[in-house]
Amino acid sequence: MTRYIQRHTLLTRITHGVAAISCILLALSGVFVFVPSLGGGIMGGDFTQMMRMLHRVLAVPFILVPLAAVIISPKGFWHLLKEDIFAKWDKDDIVWMAKMPLYLFAPSKVHMPPQHRVKSGQRLADGMLLFMGIIIAISGMVMWLKTGLLPDGSIRWDMSPETFMIARLVHDVAFFLIVFVGLVHIYLGSGIFQPYRGTHRLMFGDGKLSESDAAYHWGYWANQELASGKNVVVVDDKKK
Repeated sequence: MTRYIQRHTLLTRITHGVAAISCILLALSGVFVFVPSLGGGIMGGDFTQMMRMLHRVLAVPFILVPLAAVIISPKGFWHLLKEDIFAKWDKDDIVWMAKMPLYLFAPSKVHMPPQHRVKSGQRLADGMLLFMGIIIAISGMVMWLKTGLLPDGSIRWDMSPETFMIARLVHDVAFFLIVFVGLVHIYLGSGIFQPYRGTHRLMFGDGKLSESDAAYHWGYWANQELASGKNVVVVDDKKK
């Protein structure tokens, strides 16, 4: 018999999955929007035009699905902000963050302190992704709603060129920051990094993790969950 803890709800997993997949596709299509000559040199002008339109279409689920999740579960969003991203750091949070660089290169030789529901490093990453996601969505909508593409591929400006350039600069900076933080997030969350093997199931699976894995990654949180028993599931390994 093995005890598992339900860490993420179905709504959380769906929202994360849609946001993650659309974000990756937006990044790929955004490369051809950022460097139009790249697409023209590979596939021709029609390909670049297609990437521009695809970039706008992909922005719809990237924006609307998280907004729908906030409307469906406002308490969950408030908990994300208050208890996760902006939670007060304690001594273990600071020590964990200080040891993280060495831990990435020598995990077997570094003892990490126990963590709460969200690790201190993940709070920084999640906060950055959330903030940059909002910024990139707003700046993208400004450019989308106030500009268009003429048949020859040139841009029609319904705003001043200066305003458009500011919006694009903000959009591009947010894009690069999301890509940088996102790559680290993928490296850890997908389980490429050995100590995190199997944790991809938390967002792209049933949202559960074993008692031992929970204790290893989030010691304080695991003890609280096991004590309450609210989200604990006991599985007969012989029947799996």
